[in-house]
Amino acid sequence: MARRTEHAHGAPNPLVDRFGRVHTDLRVSLTDRCNLRCTYCMPAEGLNWLPKAEVLTDDEIVRLVGIAVDRLGIRSVRLTGGEPLLRRGLPGLIARLTGLGPELSLTTNGIGLARTAGDLKAAGLHRVNVSLDTLRPDRYAEITRRDRIADVLAGLAAARDAGLDPVKVNAVPVRGVNEDEILDLVAFAAEHGYRMRFIESMPLDAQGAWDRDKMITADEILEILGGRWQLVPVGRHGNAPAEEWRIAGTPTVIGVIASVTRPFCGGCDRVRLTADGQLRNCLFATRESDLRALLRGGADDDRIERAWRDTIARKGPGHDIGSAEFVRPDRPMSAIGG
Repeated sequence: MARRTEHAHGAPNPLVDRFGRVHTDLRVSLTDRCNLRCTYCMPAEGLNWLPKAEVLTDDEIVRLVGIAVDRLGIRSVRLTGGEPLLRRGLPGLIARLTGLGPELSLTTNGIGLARTAGDLKAAGLHRVNVSLDTLRPDRYAEITRRDRIADVLAGLAAARDAGLDPVKVNAVPVRGVNEDEILDLVAFAAEHGYRMRFIESMPLDAQGAWDRDKMITADEILEILGGRWQLVPVGRHGNAPAEEWRIAGTPTVIGVIASVTRPFCGGCDRVRLTADGQLRNCLFATRESDLRALLRGGADDDRIERAWRDTIARKGPGHDIGSAEFVRPDRPMSAIGG
């Protein structure tokens, strides 16, 4: 049996980079496929999806997550895509991952969640984030190129009723597209018991058309919110990406993820595994480590652990968006996993 690397007290050696950041959060993409065609993410015709043979199997995902939890100190795992609900047999995979011990969450566009939320909860999923950029059916169809907002709203309600708490709603405000709905989205989330989060748009679209001038910044979001409500700072929970504010006199909490204008790279504790088994030490990484090749080449757990540690060891101090040194990653967000 492969050796387990531990401290003297029996806990796994932490996954630490050269800046002293300890990595405990793993994002695992289950597929690069998606059933939406959001204008800020990919072209209308979609992308060239990965062949099935290149996508990690359930057994391979379970093995890699097991190494991450047992040897590297990973404590939370978020399942992403593409759209992770498109993965066949997802409840069974979640049950296997839950058995490894990490806190398990999932980011989804919400389509299909109405019929699966109960099974996902029963399998051990703790919570979900659901993407919803607008409450208007016509605008939703324009942004996503699909008329599916009713399915998303039903999925949100099903997730809440199943106890996947807190249910978080993620929205990306874009100038001239949906920034006029920021207040409406907060009111909607508060009414239904969801937690609203706004995310600055990032240069991760497949078309390479990201325009910083169209990005609604965190300061602008907070100015809009502050014009309606008194906001009480809550801060950031540990190394979580969202800064949070509470509406005074209410239990409503709003999160803002300002990856571009208020980067939180100094406290980043995340590492990413793509659907085809490539390990990335940053969302904006331009270099990957091929764990799939190690798995299928017969590498033992010690060898895979070393590859994981080597990847994190070379992590840079930050993503440098806005600087002359910034280089867009070759993969778009749908192929990386959020």
